[in-house]
Amino acid sequence: MTTVTATRTAPAATTATERGRAAMVKPILAPARLFQADATTLGVTWNDGHESRYAVRDLRLACPCAHCIQEWTGEVMVKPELIPQDVRPLDLESVGNYGLRVQWSDGHSTGIYTWERLRAFCGCAACGGPKDPLTLATPARPR
Repeated sequence: MTTVTATRTAPAATTATERGRAAMVKPILAPARLFQADATTLGVTWNDGHESRYAVRDLRLACPCAHCIQEWTGEVMVKPELIPQDVRPLDLESVGNYGLRVQWSDGHSTGIYTWERLRAFCGCAACGGPKDPLTLATPARPR
């Protein structure tokens, strides 16, 4: 599997107007490092220092492509029972400055995981805990 490293910084502002615009610009969220944490976990170290871990099958289930998510209605089309339990990424490809394309062992490769979507899927405690891979929602906790 290929390791992808992405770094992007904005040029320094030189005039008062440019400095004002720079203050309004949202920092660009991007991975500083993508790595295979273990056989079933993909790790991301983000450019803000945060580290995320993703179960690779959950990432496959969360694929945002038009085959997996109906473009107009948002209906989830992927059938979890058809995704192999041992699915894994074969290759990772950076797409422009905004996302990641994964070549999966089940032959699927059309989804682009934007950096924002990938970060939103982080299931660590600081990010709100585990997310449902089909909806990216945090499951309700029993009372």
